[in-house]
Amino acid sequence: MAKVTVSLEAELVVEAMVLAGVGNPQDAVELVVRDYIERGHRTEARAAARDEALREIDDRPRQTEG
Repeated sequence: MAKVTVSLEAELVVEAMVLAGVGNPQDAVELVVRDYIERGHRTEARAAARDEALREIDDRPRQTEG
């Protein structure tokens, strides 16, 4: 896979290292980015499931009253 070099503020990278629990800046930033992407996919999946459930409810035949 292709690699990209990005410059970040040292304070930001140190914070990522602490939160990720790793001592290597490259690994810390990679873990944070991967986690962010995975969360996005999970959010998309939940939204799709919710939309599908709403579609199923909307597609049910309606009973007329009165």
